[in-house]
Amino acid sequence: MFFTYLRRELRRRRKAALVVASGLALGIALVIVVSSVSSGMEKAQGKVLQSLYGLGTDMTVTKAAQAQSGTGERPRFQFDARGSDSDEEQSSDRVMVQGFQTLATSTVSKVGAQKGVSDVVGGLSLQVVKVSGQFRQGQFQQDQQNGGGNQQGGRPGAQQSPEGRVEGGGADFDVNNYSVYGTDVTKPALGPLTSSKIISGRTFKSSETNAKVVVADKSYAKEKKLVLGDTVTIKSVKYKVIGIATPDSGDAAANLYIPLKQAQTLSDSKNKVTTIYVKASDSQQISAVKSTIQKNISGTTVTTSADLADTVSGSLSTASDLASNVGKWLSIAVLVAAFLVAGLLTSSAVSRRVREFGTLKALGWKSGRVTRQVVGEAVVNGLVGGALGIALGLGGASVVTAISPTLQAEVGSTGGALGGPGGGGGPGGGGMGGPARETASKALDVALTAPVALSTIALAVGLAVTGGLVAGAFGGWRASRLRPADALRRVE
Repeated sequence: MFFTYLRRELRRRRKAALVVASGLALGIALVIVVSSVSSGMEKAQGKVLQSLYGLGTDMTVTKAAQAQSGTGERPRFQFDARGSDSDEEQSSDRVMVQGFQTLATSTVSKVGAQKGVSDVVGGLSLQVVKVSGQFRQGQFQQDQQNGGGNQQGGRPGAQQSPEGRVEGGGADFDVNNYSVYGTDVTKPALGPLTSSKIISGRTFKSSETNAKVVVADKSYAKEKKLVLGDTVTIKSVKYKVIGIATPDSGDAAANLYIPLKQAQTLSDSKNKVTTIYVKASDSQQISAVKSTIQKNISGTTVTTSADLADTVSGSLSTASDLASNVGKWLSIAVLVAAFLVAGLLTSSAVSRRVREFGTLKALGWKSGRVTRQVVGEAVVNGLVGGALGIALGLGGASVVTAISPTLQAEVGSTGGALGGPGGGGGPGGGGMGGPARETASKALDVALTAPVALSTIALAVGLAVTGGLVAGAFGGWRASRLRPADALRRVE
C-alpha cells in the first residue's frame, strides 16, 4: 500500500517533484565539480612538487646550514704565470657541498629505523665552480730618445735610465658554475633522479657504487654539446657519460649525477650526505612519521610536500585557494539553500493536500503513517535530485578535464628548511632539500584535470538522502499537525 500510494502521488505531482529534485541536483552537482577540481588542483600541485624532490619521496631530512661570517672560507684559485710563447689553457675546480650542513651516513640508517618509514636513501648535493683560461705575457717597449748622453740638466758621463712601457699581455678566463648530485645507485627508486627519465643511454647500475660514470641533464648536455660516450672532467677526474635524462616537469634536480661515493671523494666529504629522502609506509601517516623523526633525531629538519605547498605561487596557487575556500563555502551555501527550499516546497505541498491527508486520517490513518508517506516521497525526490546532481557533476568535471585549462605554478626559493641547497641564496634554490635548480623561480605550465573519486560519489548520495530527509522533516511535521476537521472545513 505504501509503495502503491507513493508511486501514484509522485506521478501525479511530477512538476512539483521535479522542482524539488532540481534544487537538490544543483547543489549536489556544484559539490561534485568543486571537489573534483580541488582534487585536480592537488594532483597538479603534486606534479609540480614531484619535480623538486623526486617520485616516491614523502619527506626529506636535512640540517640547516650555519651562517657564515664575512671572514669565512672562500674558494681560492691559483694559477702559474707562464711565458708569452705559451698558449696552454689553465683551469682550476672547486667542489663545494651546497646548501645544508652535512649529515653522517649513519643518520640514514637511524632515519630508516624509525616507525612508519618504508624506505630511505641519502644524497649529496655539490656545486662546482671551474675557472679556466690563459695568460698572455706583455712585452716591454723602450722609448727612442734623441740626443747624446749630455742632455740639458745632465752630467757628462752619467748613465741615463731607459724609459719605456709594457704593451700587450693580459688574461682571458671563463667561469663555469654547475651543480652535481651524488646519488645512491643501489636505490634507484628513491631520490631526485626519479623526477627525470632517461631519454638516451641508461641509468646507473647497482654495481656502479664507485664508478667514474655520469648521467647528464638534457639541457646541460645540449649546452655543453655532450653525447653518450663523452667525458666530463670534474676536479681532474674524468667521468664517462652513460645517460641523458630529462625532467618530467619543471627543472632538473642537478646538471650532472654521479655515484654517491664519487661525490663524497670529490668534495672531501667521506661518509657524509646533505639530504635524506624518506618514503613513508602509509601516506596518511606522514605527519606522525615527521614528528617521530624530529623527536628521535635531534638537530634535523624534516620537510614534507605539505610544507612545500606554501611555496607554490602563480595561477595554480590562486585557483587552488579559490577552489578550497570560495568554492567550498559556495557549495555549502547552495546546499543549505537547496535543503531549505526543498523543505519549504514540501511543506507547502502538504498544506495544499490538507483535504487529502485529513480524509485519510478520517479513514483511520495514523499521524505516523501520514508522516512516513510524506517523508518517503521527499526521500525519493532527494534520490532523484541526487541522480540528476551526479549526472550534472560528472558532466561538469568532464568538461573541465576536456578543456584542461593551463595553469602556471612558480616555486620560489625560501631558504632554510624549505629551500634547496643554497638555501635560496645558492644557485638554483630548489625545494624539499633537493639539489639546486638552475632557475629558482621558473614558471611551470600545468594542465588542470578534474578527477571524480568514488568518495565524492558516495558524498553526493549521502547529500541526496540528507536533502530528502530534511524536506521530509518539514513536510512530515506539517502533516502531523493536520486534523480530520481541517479537511471537512474545505469540503464544498
